[in-house]
Amino acid sequence: MALVNQPPAPDDVQLPGPTEWGEHPYGVGPWVAEFGTPPPVDPRLDPDLLAHGDRRNVVDAYRYWTREAIVADIDRRRHPFHVAIENFEHDANIGTVVRTANAFAAAAVHIVGRRRWNRRGAMVTDRYQHLVHHASVAELLEVAAVAGLTVVAVDNVPGSVPLETVALPRACLLLFGQEGPGVTDAARHAAALTVSIAQFGSTRSINAGVAAGIAMHSWIRQHADPGAAW
Repeated sequence: MALVNQPPAPDDVQLPGPTEWGEHPYGVGPWVAEFGTPPPVDPRLDPDLLAHGDRRNVVDAYRYWTREAIVADIDRRRHPFHVAIENFEHDANIGTVVRTANAFAAAAVHIVGRRRWNRRGAMVTDRYQHLVHHASVAELLEVAAVAGLTVVAVDNVPGSVPLETVALPRACLLLFGQEGPGVTDAARHAAALTVSIAQFGSTRSINAGVAAGIAMHSWIRQHADPGAAW
């Protein structure tokens, strides 16, 4: 199914009904209307999406697929790095972190602290990304140890190693703190390595969601196969 890329539909856009798909820029319409042929027999395809169109925020290769089929396909090629973010003050950046982790096919996103978080920034990508909640940093670290993950804290603090020069472990847990306070002392002291992101302006720190994206992409550049990307 080679379809044309379309931008994701913003949450606040009033999306059309099935009969209006021809003039709407988001996603694709019913299969028959788009291709003029009956849909193929494929267990990965969702009958409802085939009948009414698919306006989800997914790449074209996954158009009309069920959510379960998409998750199963990503699971076959997820990368061995995990991401964790502390949520003791209801950090608004978690949605962005989840969305970026999904884009880079992270093994899982671990949320430490409060269970509730603002999902708007995730743009529904949390449906396709494995999420794990931990009540405390100690619980997270125990899980990381059992899984054989090297904990790498990302924080601009004295004694940190420049991310731009460090070799990130392949099986690792990238740990991020909250906007403002950064990584908690307990998490940083337990980490095998703390890395910092080079800054050249006046601000003391960059947005936590942005920092997570930079760190994840550093792992991708070192360990992933660019030829396997969409």
